[in-house]
Amino acid sequence: MAAGIGAHTGIATPPLWTFGSAAQHRRWLAPAIRGEKVGALGITEPGAGSDVAGIRTHARRVEGGWMVNGAKTYITNGVRADFVVTAVKTNDAGGHRGLSFLVIEKGMEGFEVSRKLEKLGWHASDTAELSFQDVFVPEGNLLGEENRGFFLIMGNFQWERLLMALGAVGAMQAIVERTRDFLVAASAGTAGSASVESDGPGRRVRHVLAEMALRLESGRALTYRALGLFAGGHDAIREVTMAKLKTQRDCFDVADAALDLHGGSAHIAPAPDADLADLERAARDARLGPIGGGADEVMREILGRQLGL
Repeated sequence: MAAGIGAHTGIATPPLWTFGSAAQHRRWLAPAIRGEKVGALGITEPGAGSDVAGIRTHARRVEGGWMVNGAKTYITNGVRADFVVTAVKTNDAGGHRGLSFLVIEKGMEGFEVSRKLEKLGWHASDTAELSFQDVFVPEGNLLGEENRGFFLIMGNFQWERLLMALGAVGAMQAIVERTRDFLVAASAGTAGSASVESDGPGRRVRHVLAEMALRLESGRALTYRALGLFAGGHDAIREVTMAKLKTQRDCFDVADAALDLHGGSAHIAPAPDADLADLERAARDARLGPIGGGADEVMREILGRQLGL
């Protein structure tokens, strides 16, 4: 559920606030804040994900606005969105100097949700493929300056990636605390007939929990450092990239380790089915992290360039 709300409040509406005119604030941002309209951000395409310079959805100038053709995919809130802040090519060059943002609204002729995507996790958040077939978008729906959309995307990505890092830290904390409580109860004999032994298999259990806690605290330190720099108005691309890269894979690994510890063994009775189901869901949800908001490979590329290579 947090993903759907977060995509609205933390990804789709910040560009409206930062780059929108007063009239655009009244038209889309105010009702979005009141909860009367749902927003989505449309960047990823079937052939252009984290490589935003490869966007192919095209907006051709016509009298009074643009004619848009193309498609978007993996769009969070795309099924129910009232408006989509959409990245489009506005000249033949595209890339860094040929992207713009148009606000495309539900009900515009030629704009449709072509498919609702079924996912491994995040079942409470809808994800869609969108299709644009000769969609007329009026002049007043241009967000910011024409052909300056790439810089809008880069500015928005830092906050999106920080949100993902913060969410992963929170998820890891919940998983570590739940696992610790389960193991403490097991050692006291309240979770089953056996306890966590002081040596042998019990040592392995303690070491796994210690590694989980280490991943949590290292991710928290990186994320809070990046957040402090970002909130202070500093260039935090390197720190944000590190935090996003570190926390997303670690969150999945922490959930996977917790499942292992809860699953039962010769020295610990298995957790109740309901507890296992919650952890299974956490692992499914965490799997998106290394992909969404910029895949791990892209994060490594950005970080390598930030380090001067």
